[in-house]
Amino acid sequence: MVAHQYFDSPFRPSAPAAPPATPPSPPPKRFRKGLLAAVAALTVAGGAGSGAIAAALVAHAAPAAAATPAAATTAPSTSLSATAESIYAQVSPSVVTITSVVGNGQAIGSGIVLDSKGDILTNAHVIAGARQIQVTLSTGQSVPATLVGSNSAGDLAVIRISVPASSLHPATLGNSSGVQVGDTVYAIGSPFGLSGTLTEGIVSNLNQGGAVSTGANLSGLIQTDAAINPGNSGGPLVNTAGQVIGVNNSIESPVNGNVGVGFAIPINQVRQLLPALEGGSNL
Repeated sequence: MVAHQYFDSPFRPSAPAAPPATPPSPPPKRFRKGLLAAVAALTVAGGAGSGAIAAALVAHAAPAAAATPAAATTAPSTSLSATAESIYAQVSPSVVTITSVVGNGQAIGSGIVLDSKGDILTNAHVIAGARQIQVTLSTGQSVPATLVGSNSAGDLAVIRISVPASSLHPATLGNSSGVQVGDTVYAIGSPFGLSGTLTEGIVSNLNQGGAVSTGANLSGLIQTDAAINPGNSGGPLVNTAGQVIGVNNSIESPVNGNVGVGFAIPINQVRQLLPALEGGSNL
């Protein structure tokens, strides 16, 4: 059970921050035979606060070995990049960007095309309190949407758009009961409004849970280190077959940005709520 959950809210664009002051010159690098020392520092700002992450890497060089013809002719790796390309080509047309007008501002999230009728699955917190909802398809076409059904306890909602069926590419829903720690997964969505973004990772853990700011108390969540940021909410977490195994929902982060701990609602939980959501239930 995760002690503290910082759940992902839809991305709300803000004015750009002033450029940072010029940093002091770094100290000279030192190299010693057999030892390479590198230190990198990163400052990330998000939400109401900011934090600094510093990482140090010390690598000990292995003894030199004579080169061989075999080493020079090793075949290049083909698995990961080729798989990522095919997954993206298969799934990205099924992912939309959702822009909700809330109060005097806008909130941006993601959604999953469910069928040729125009039903789209997302998180309830993406459209909560919206007086206007706009959906942008992967083709760039933008159309208004209406709320069909919402379940705040499960943090899920279905919205609907009216477009020709030929413009829609329904996603394939998988089976989350077979998901295992270590499985390769991909997240597609609109982090910080950057639509059609693909990230890759693994299933880090299963059956995680925590309280959501909307009042939901979710359980059984899939944990992943695939980068998930504000704006990914409502988008798919997919397996290597291109099947949706979860709905990206939240992150654990002190800086309101990815630190490698994200959560998705298992698709089998979603399936249980879909009939009521598509039937217009609002709980």
